[in-house]
Amino acid sequence: MAILEKHRVLEKSPTLLLVASLLVVTVGGIVEIAPLFWLENTIEDVEGVRPYSPLELAGRDIYIREGCYVCHSQMIRPMRDEVERYGHYSLAAESQYDHPFQWGSKRTGPDVARVGGRYSDAWHVDHLMDPQSVVPESIMPKYAFLADARLDGAQIQALLETHRFVGVPYTDDQIASARADFFVQADPDGDWDGLVERYPGAVVSNFDGQPGLTEMDALIAYLQVLGTMVDFSTFTPDASR
Repeated sequence: MAILEKHRVLEKSPTLLLVASLLVVTVGGIVEIAPLFWLENTIEDVEGVRPYSPLELAGRDIYIREGCYVCHSQMIRPMRDEVERYGHYSLAAESQYDHPFQWGSKRTGPDVARVGGRYSDAWHVDHLMDPQSVVPESIMPKYAFLADARLDGAQIQALLETHRFVGVPYTDDQIASARADFFVQADPDGDWDGLVERYPGAVVSNFDGQPGLTEMDALIAYLQVLGTMVDFSTFTPDASR
């Protein structure tokens, strides 16, 4: 009863309740935030994870612009049913160069964290042009207009510089080569050796099968890299973290 009476006093006094609430929030905040100042890095470095190539980065912007993240998460939880359906659970390191990251729980459509390489470029073209033609039960809208939207790469170097400003480790060479890399990734007949050297594992393809560079090329380039950077056959989590 004594505890109940004290609690009633706290509830009846706005000032006392405010002070007590601030005290609880302060203690909780210190407990959660303070340890971070003694950690050199809160994200485990994982071999293979690299910044996006210019075309992949442009495709990611299109992905966000068209609201794809509203229906598709990029976060596989460490649960048996999720891992069996989608693949290895998501690592924080895989999103360390995402601004903003695409983790979430909304799945009107399936999670796409490991969609890279799962389907052919032609499948993605068909899916974007007319989703119901490949997934009859899909409620995804058509994105055929992306195949008609041309890209000139005029701002791609500035885009990389902006991402470097917020911490993505693009080198001077990568920024200087940004426009050339932007176009050559969609040109299998081009001189793309330098691109692959700067961005290991980058897929070089005429993604939409048309001449010229389009927003569909960029979006498919982004989708094809998702979940492919880390070799999970050799990956071992750092138990010290």
